[in-house]
Amino acid sequence: MKPQNEQLMPESPEIPDIMKSLEQFYMVNRTDSEGSIIYANKNFLDTSKWTPKRILGKTLWQMFPETEASQNQAHAIWNTVTNGKTWFGTVEKTTRLTEPYFVTMIAVPSIQAGVGLVSVTFLELDITDDVHLRERLQQIAFIDYETGLMSRYKLETTVNESIAEDKHFSFVYITIDHFYTLKDLQSPESEKELIKSFTNRLKRFFQDNPIARIGVNEFVVLTPFGDWYVQGFLQFLEQQPIYIENSAIPLSVSGGIVRYPEDQLTYNHLMKAALVATKDVMDNGGKKIASLSAASHQGLNRRAIIDRKLLTALNQNNLQVVYQPQFDVSANKVNMYEALVRWEDSELGYISPDELIPIAEENGLIHEIGAFVLEEAAKLATEWNDKGHAISIAVNSSVREFSNSRMKDKITKILEETSCPASSIQLEITEKFALQAEEEQSIIHQMKELQDEGIKFALDDFGTGYASFRFLQSLPISKVKIDKLFIRSLLTHSKTQRLVEGMIQLGKSLGLYVVAEGVETEEQFELLKTMGVDAIQGYYISAPVSGDKILLDN
Repeated sequence: MKPQNEQLMPESPEIPDIMKSLEQFYMVNRTDSEGSIIYANKNFLDTSKWTPKRILGKTLWQMFPETEASQNQAHAIWNTVTNGKTWFGTVEKTTRLTEPYFVTMIAVPSIQAGVGLVSVTFLELDITDDVHLRERLQQIAFIDYETGLMSRYKLETTVNESIAEDKHFSFVYITIDHFYTLKDLQSPESEKELIKSFTNRLKRFFQDNPIARIGVNEFVVLTPFGDWYVQGFLQFLEQQPIYIENSAIPLSVSGGIVRYPEDQLTYNHLMKAALVATKDVMDNGGKKIASLSAASHQGLNRRAIIDRKLLTALNQNNLQVVYQPQFDVSANKVNMYEALVRWEDSELGYISPDELIPIAEENGLIHEIGAFVLEEAAKLATEWNDKGHAISIAVNSSVREFSNSRMKDKITKILEETSCPASSIQLEITEKFALQAEEEQSIIHQMKELQDEGIKFALDDFGTGYASFRFLQSLPISKVKIDKLFIRSLLTHSKTQRLVEGMIQLGKSLGLYVVAEGVETEEQFELLKTMGVDAIQGYYISAPVSGDKILLDN
């Protein structure tokens, strides 16, 4: 007795045993060398709604929707198999009743020597349910379910599409003032009603303009119109008060307007600029929607240029490492230098580490910069060590770098390649670094492994964070550096003097080496010596200089 699949159509080609097994699970159809269907199994017929007699003679192209994209895909599939190659991919097909369905398809050509293409076998798996689920999930990702507005993800997609099409538009960030104060006065149901009513007013005023909800009380509008139009929303809101439980809510908004392409050129830069513009407004009392101030605009433009040019600067070796000495009080000599990255650009001028590092952390180039500085420092430390000078070099480390679980290996490799003893390198971490290190055991683990190798850690900017004392217990730190903020007012505020002296004594009681940063005068130096500080660093000793200008005592 013939298998059930072959009873559907007479004269079907002989199917190898492996095909008989596959037919239990796959939708199978076969065409001749012209693309006309000569066979289809029951699975295919059940899904496509064709009958055995009606399917014969239909073409591959008739199984696809009549859209240009689908027909082009059918042509591409046929071109592949006629060239003797197997095709694999996902396609949209259509039933006899023109209902769409989706399959994962493998198209396998049968080639006969001297003849060429004889037939093509198509194996298909129905993935329609998966596609529909993906579409629903995508819709959820694109839409804020509470308001029906675009989500943050959809906003980014829409902005990038507008940029690709070179459309000019205003990026308007709007936040409800004192929202959490208002929220505390309402029930959860009232909060939802407040957001719903506010959203309705946004839709009514901005009408066909794209609107996104990107936070609980934060919204973005994309509009081709200028400031005058956007600012009209403030008056509209006054004329259309929101009532909750028959009481008018004293609602106001603050916001920032940034223009593409006049102000910023990318989604991320537009968002950052809009946030800065909004902060400017809120710092000046709020209840306005305004463009960037001239000063903020200039600062953001500079950040954007630094962001754009930083990779090129790295590739062209335009960054420089300079070294600031650290003077040991008891030894009465310099025993360490801190490596600092510098960048001098023809357009931007001098870019300080305080300006450069945060941008590098945001764009991910901090890893390359960190490796560059460490390598330069290690080379110099090796040179000094070979000449018999036991002087260490301190290198600043970012928490972004140590978030990489292989940071320890990266540091070890650089030291090996430069033949630099681990004891010649000290890594300086900030309190932001320390706070995150406490939360991520992998960071502490790497720090302790490096400490075992001989590398020491210093806590920079000591005293500026609320949790400094706790870090001294939990992290492998052997040195603290009192922040220059305290040293600046050391001679003018008696409370600062007592505070600094207390920090020095605390550090010493814990067996830590204490350094004072930002020392600029002899008076500061002498006072710190009487307080018992171990070392000082600052312009009183020396400004940062390049490695080739450092003269070491023979």
